[in-house]
Amino acid sequence: MRKLIILLLVPFFSLAQSLYSEAEVLIEKKDFAKAEQKLSILVLKDASDLKAIELLGDAFGHQKKWDEAAEQYKKLIGAKPNRANYHYKYGGALGMKALSVNKITALGIIGDVKTAFLKAAELDPKHIDTRWALVELYMQLPGIIGGSKSKSFKYAEELFNLSKVDGYLAKGYIYEYDDEPELAEKFYKLAITEGGSITCYDKLTNLYEKEGKSNEAISNLEAAHVKHKRNAMHYQIGKVCAEYNVQLDKGEQCLKRYIEHYSAKDGVPKSWAYYRLAQIYKHKANKTEALKWIDKAIVDLPKIEVFKEEKATINNL
Repeated sequence: MRKLIILLLVPFFSLAQSLYSEAEVLIEKKDFAKAEQKLSILVLKDASDLKAIELLGDAFGHQKKWDEAAEQYKKLIGAKPNRANYHYKYGGALGMKALSVNKITALGIIGDVKTAFLKAAELDPKHIDTRWALVELYMQLPGIIGGSKSKSFKYAEELFNLSKVDGYLAKGYIYEYDDEPELAEKFYKLAITEGGSITCYDKLTNLYEKEGKSNEAISNLEAAHVKHKRNAMHYQIGKVCAEYNVQLDKGEQCLKRYIEHYSAKDGVPKSWAYYRLAQIYKHKANKTEALKWIDKAIVDLPKIEVFKEEKATINNL
């Protein structure tokens, strides 16, 4: 009898593994709707399949179906209440829902968000993502409903004890959010010195751009390129030059290098580099070259309104 049961179960296990693999590939390819369909079959066949439930929640979340995602994560908590990551994901889904509804409705959700994150932090003293979530939550909440800069710093310190880079970035985030750019800059620079990842450089670049410090942003991007040798940095430098009308020759050279060495992994389509070149030539009052590049951008992506608006501006030169 036992052998017969095993034989009967083999086809389902094979089907389940196949659906898992297919769903994970679909999620990696960002085809979340199809992944949802396959995972729904697994959950329907076995309501205790925690892996399928978690992946289904992830597929819902990627589609911004926050209620459905939260429902799946809540099932996981019911089955394994001591798993920190389940509480973290549940709190994350609720938090995203709170951002997508009106303020009155959001107020009724925030308490559950906080409870979920605090439980995850309690269950796993080394859960970095949860501590990041708490840093951001306590900074973004108004004081009247529990927001607290001191509590945000508490979790930034916990992050620092787990990962110096994350600790520096968290403190930079707090000071940037609190409109203290000098202190934010200090901690983002410490993060670069400590870790030097693309994320660290991006945080400092974004701060400089936000503060209108275009030359500092360009210098930081050049330093990032020296360290990481990524073609995408050429576009970022060109973008800043074009937007702020500074170092135009450097911006022109960087954008042409970006186009020359472009590959899909660079992220930003070449048409946007054409658009930035058009801006640079507009600043240089070279109408002929500006029109040449904006026309290339429009041919590539004819539905982008900002390209058409830019062409109208150039035509008025």
